[in-house]
Amino acid sequence: MTTDTSGAPGTATDTDPAQEWKRWHEQRVFAVSAPYGPLSLTGTHWLTDFPEGRLPAVPGVWRADGDEVVLTAGDGDGLTADGAPLTGEIRLTADTGAFEDSRIAAGSRRLVVLRREGLWAVRDFDPGSPARRSFLGIEAAPYDSDWALTGRFRPYESRTILLPNADGRERDFTLGGEISFTVDGTDHTFQAAVEPDGSLWVVFADTTSGTDSFRFRFLRPPAPDADGTVSVDLNRAVLPPCAFADHFLCPFPPPGNRLPIAVPAGERRLVTG
Repeated sequence: MTTDTSGAPGTATDTDPAQEWKRWHEQRVFAVSAPYGPLSLTGTHWLTDFPEGRLPAVPGVWRADGDEVVLTAGDGDGLTADGAPLTGEIRLTADTGAFEDSRIAAGSRRLVVLRREGLWAVRDFDPGSPARRSFLGIEAAPYDSDWALTGRFRPYESRTILLPNADGRERDFTLGGEISFTVDGTDHTFQAAVEPDGSLWVVFADTTSGTDSFRFRFLRPPAPDADGTVSVDLNRAVLPPCAFADHFLCPFPPPGNRLPIAVPAGERRLVTG
């Protein structure tokens, strides 16, 4: 991969939106195809579904114990903890760093401990997953300045709603405000979550969803300015993690976030072979 940073006359520079988008797209492809990127997730196993502690294709015995998970490993399980062979019992808390930095491994696989709404799960990341082997890229529309919009964010008191997730369960989703923007003279709005750093998270669909693009997409606008002005660059609409592996817990779009128009910009679908 090469990037032009010369800034010479007649070439794209760091301030050229189309070139910035090109680099961003290349980085996205690189990240999702990394050994422990989303394509390598082969399972999310909720411990409540396996009271005996035996998870599908995952070595060891796993059980929840209050604010910890207890893993018991035998000599033949082939597990390691912090890089050292594991036999006996170890107590674990949720992994919060990069997936490849999880404490527990089984060969090249990483077993990531997850906690959501008081429930414990183990995620299995395998660099040799079929999805990763068959991945050829992400289909995305070329950059179009017409879809680099400016909106206005209006915060409101946080509202927690119950949303269906891609795994078939319903979970709480907290909304922190509304983004208003205009497309071809028509006003539209997105309900958005507010991240700890002030940036926004939008889950949306449009009339291309499920046909010309994945069934819904994510948008991550930066933190709004003091007056509420915010970038709504739909060229950077991305596929949700569950587009790469069925085992992610992606929320569906909240009410009102299904646009009655086509958004041909941004990522559209996986390319596989």
